[in-house]
Amino acid sequence: MACLVAPLRCTSSHSHLTLSFSISKPPIGFGAKLSSNAAVPTSRLVRNSMSQPAAEANSDTSKSEIPPDVLVQYVVLRRDLIDTWPTGSVVTQGCHASVSAIWSHKDDPHTLQYCSPENIDSMHKVTLEVKGEPQILNLSEKLTAGGIAHKLWIEQPENYPTCLATKPYPKSVVSAYFKKLKLCK
Repeated sequence: MACLVAPLRCTSSHSHLTLSFSISKPPIGFGAKLSSNAAVPTSRLVRNSMSQPAAEANSDTSKSEIPPDVLVQYVVLRRDLIDTWPTGSVVTQGCHASVSAIWSHKDDPHTLQYCSPENIDSMHKVTLEVKGEPQILNLSEKLTAGGIAHKLWIEQPENYPTCLATKPYPKSVVSAYFKKLKLCK
């Protein structure tokens, strides 16, 4: 089956980038015919045009609705390692911390919702950076003192703290702990 994909629509805020695209059915006579019993899943598709804001494109969304508090996982990397280690190695450290934080809290209601079949393809992660080891250890202490579950990844056998990741939380619960950190670039 052939599909037409519209250009990407990018929207950004201070700490979040959203990419959305639309898929439409091919015009009559274009490509292969669909069988009468073929189903085209549309429940996860966002139909936005480049000239129409997302709120206008989704007519079923009321402007007076308050969007639900998005679940987010924060991942914090060390800038000193980003500047000196191979990129793949730093990314791997972040992956270790992220998976460990989720697995360690696999029965938590927020984690279950974050990883649910309805949400698995639309996870929200914010990747930030700190200068170095003292800053990541200080952040871990602040999160612990605030009762924020997270994983400080300690690379072994070197016993070297490389990054940390929170378990999924509503953004309103954890964003204050990260507001002074820079987005990782």
